[in-house]
Amino acid sequence: MAAHDSLKARAPGGPHVIVSLPTRDLARAFRFYREGLGFALMAETEGDAMPEPVHFRLNAGVSLMLIPTGGFGWVAGGNRVAEQGVSECILGLSLETEAQVDALVAKAREAGAEVPAPPARQPWGYSGTFKDPDGHVWMLDAAG
Repeated sequence: MAAHDSLKARAPGGPHVIVSLPTRDLARAFRFYREGLGFALMAETEGDAMPEPVHFRLNAGVSLMLIPTGGFGWVAGGNRVAEQGVSECILGLSLETEAQVDALVAKAREAGAEVPAPPARQPWGYSGTFKDPDGHVWMLDAAG
C-alpha cells in the first residue's frame, strides 16, 4: 500500500481520529512506540528512519501522532504543554484478552515504561496502566 493510500484509511461509518501527544524527545518516543511496543507507522520508512510526522496506526479508525513539545503549543493554539507528571487525559486501549493486556504492559515495561498499576482483575474488569517516556498514561483493559 502506498503511503498516501494508508493516510486515506477511515473507520467504517466514521471519521479517523488522530490522538496527538507532546514529546520532549521525539527520537526516544519514536523508538518506544515503534521498537518497544511494535506500533506500525502510518507510512513505513526505509530501515530505522524516523518519518516526519511520527504517526502510528492504532487501528482503522485511530492513530497516534507524536509532536515535539516546542511545536505542540503552536499546534494547540497557544496552550502550554503540561509539565511532565501532569495528566489531563488517560489514553485507553481495549484489547480482546487478558493475555494481550499482560503482553502489551510487559512490552511497555521492557521498553522503559513505568507501570503504576500492573494488570489485575478489578471490580470493572481486567486492566493495567503504564506511562510512556513522557509520562502519558495508557490504560489497557480486556474487553472480554
